[in-house]
Amino acid sequence: METLNAAELLAALGHETRLSIFRLLVEAGPEGIHAGAIGERLALPGPTLSFHLAHLSRVGLATRRQESRFIFYAAAYPVMDDLIAFLTANCCSGNACLPKTAGVASSVKRRRDASPAETEPT
Repeated sequence: METLNAAELLAALGHETRLSIFRLLVEAGPEGIHAGAIGERLALPGPTLSFHLAHLSRVGLATRRQESRFIFYAAAYPVMDDLIAFLTANCCSGNACLPKTAGVASSVKRRRDASPAETEPT
């Protein structure tokens, strides 16, 4: 990833509303979430939501697909991965120095590896 591209992605995420939308898309997973649900969850009016979703799509942080009359948006995980890799490339001379990142990665792996019986609430 080039510095200019990374700067464009970070600038898009530098707006509070777009960051909130992107975090919701990341939580929704690869299937995404339809635009109406995003607006409801974040209490955003349609025109504002459309503007910010268009921006995230334009820079490549979000993808969209239409199913019937609904438009679903999803985080562009490969772009997010490239941005994180760009930000952490050559970090600390190759030593593990990001304990929060390592903690998130291991907790996600633990949830993914757990059997359904282990993850269901009692």
